[in-house]
Amino acid sequence: MLSQQVIPTKAREDAFHIISMAITYGVDYLMTWNCKHIANAEIQKSIAKISAQAGYEMPIFCTPETLMGE
Repeated sequence: MLSQQVIPTKAREDAFHIISMAITYGVDYLMTWNCKHIANAEIQKSIAKISAQAGYEMPIFCTPETLMGE
């Protein structure tokens, strides 16, 4: 994802967490407060495409409020 510039280089830690934890291990949901680089609808579309091309399914990225339906 860093090489495709979906997530800015300055957010490198976020990208590694997404790749190594959520996508690679196939979690269903990734709850985060980071709405700038992770729980961001525009970025999620690109992440989903890249994940699918690599043979992975992207989890649902959400904030605690959206996960709990508040």
